Amino acid sequence: MKSIGLNRFTFFVALYYAAILNIPLYLRAAEGLKSLSHIDWLFVASLPVLLTSLLALIFSLFSVKYLVKPFFVLLTLVSALVVFGMYKYGIVFDRAMMENIFETHSAEAFMYLNAESVVGFLLLGILPAFFIAKVKIEYRVWWKELLVKLGFMLGMVSVAGGVLAGYYQDYVAFGRNNDEIKQLVVPTYYIGAAAKYVNQRYIETPLEYQPLGTDASNQTPDRNHKPLLTVLLVGETARSMNYQYYGYQKDTNVFTKPHNPIVLNATISCGTATAQSLPCMFSRMGREEYDARKARAQDSVIDVLDHAGVAVQWLDNDSGCKGVCDRVANEMIKLDEDPALCDGESCLDQILLNRLDTILASPIEKDTLLVLHIMGSHGPTYFQRYPDEHKAFTPDCPRSDIQNCSNEALVNTYDNTIRYSDYIMAEVIKRLKQQESHADTALMYISDHGESLGEKGLYLHGAPYAFAPIEQISVPWLLWLSDGFRDENRLDESCLRSLQGDWSHDNLFDSLLGWMNIHTSVYRKEQDIFSRCRLPAV
Repeated sequence: MKSIGLNRFTFFVALYYAAILNIPLYLRAAEGLKSLSHIDWLFVASLPVLLTSLLALIFSLFSVKYLVKPFFVLLTLVSALVVFGMYKYGIVFDRAMMENIFETHSAEAFMYLNAESVVGFLLLGILPAFFIAKVKIEYRVWWKELLVKLGFMLGMVSVAGGVLAGYYQDYVAFGRNNDEIKQLVVPTYYIGAAAKYVNQRYIETPLEYQPLGTDASNQTPDRNHKPLLTVLLVGETARSMNYQYYGYQKDTNVFTKPHNPIVLNATISCGTATAQSLPCMFSRMGREEYDARKARAQDSVIDVLDHAGVAVQWLDNDSGCKGVCDRVANEMIKLDEDPALCDGESCLDQILLNRLDTILASPIEKDTLLVLHIMGSHGPTYFQRYPDEHKAFTPDCPRSDIQNCSNEALVNTYDNTIRYSDYIMAEVIKRLKQQESHADTALMYISDHGESLGEKGLYLHGAPYAFAPIEQISVPWLLWLSDGFRDENRLDESCLRSLQGDWSHDNLFDSLLGWMNIHTSVYRKEQDIFSRCRLPAV
């Protein structure tokens, strides 16, 4: 094999990245160009030239003997995965998505494995990485190599400078109107996002921990009554527009309808992925001021309930509680726990019902909150979220490369997951009704975020919040309460059923405290959506 100079090698790698691995960037740029009344095609042609020169300049910093091949092999393999996710699912690999990736588990990651992803990884990553590893690079004496490298870098600066000098105003105007386009630059943006996450999560000095609501107590601690028992079902990837309760035409809520749950207005989520939305929705910070680093360093509403003496237990069949349940009793369902319900990658949510039966077999002796974090509608393997007997809508999409299914099949599969979650909810209500002789029972259901099913070319979730589609942030919030729970908490049920407002996850912290009848200095009545339906004490 003929050898190649280091700078030429660097240029060809940069050219591959600019021409192939940034195709999602060009596709997004093409969408932005459609809004222009006049298109300067020389400006359009300058974009790959600018990108190639800038990448070659940056890559030159890592084109060092002994480092160059391992670095670019690894970078190309990772970039191939990123580009496939961008192109096929519309994923943006920003800091929030990096948090989601770093905090997922291997079984969840393997849900994205399919024939198309393997072929894409082979063509975009493994083959180019193989050529990078095998190419013979000719090295000069170090000082000559340095001088030639400096000349090469100066040349790239000149090319980039020339492009920007000629089209500076065009780039500024186009970038201002299409700000999100910078998030599609491979590999610089996702590397920067990953570095930011690692720095904030592992390198920065942790903030001093801030307890909240240590003064929390039950408002009527001397009452002589049955204990309160609430099951909080935390949904996964359930969007409100596929709920029959919110006007959807298909019977996705057939199981809970006989129990006549209270349906609150569609609610706006705190994030578009579990890693952000879950800790945010239980935090006292609202979405606008939410900071993941601060959230890890202070109590959540789960902790405040624990301070008040409520028996709190978190059971998780999803990807973990993301720190929310770390200081209370918690259990992660093992993926091999029940061969009838688990396949090694995930377990059907029925397994949480089995665990609930075990808990309820013992008497409830004090106010209790049981949190069931369900697998719900987690994609892309929606078909694995429900058993065959719950395949109500067909044809469905029994594959993980969902972008290759018809829209009808994809939506049917997703709707089956919503319907199965409705079944789980109904079964929880049945169990709570059986407890009414010795506990005042209630259920609350709220999802962490929504999901895209091909709308606007997007799939799954995790879009940057600034331009997240409504499908990814509008979630259901449902309630059921026994007569005893209603009377003990002095709640006007007709008022609850007629509640109107622009609810969001920001309301959950205080609403859950009010729901469990907790008094604390951190409680904000104006944020508790149930407070307006609470009758005065007699």
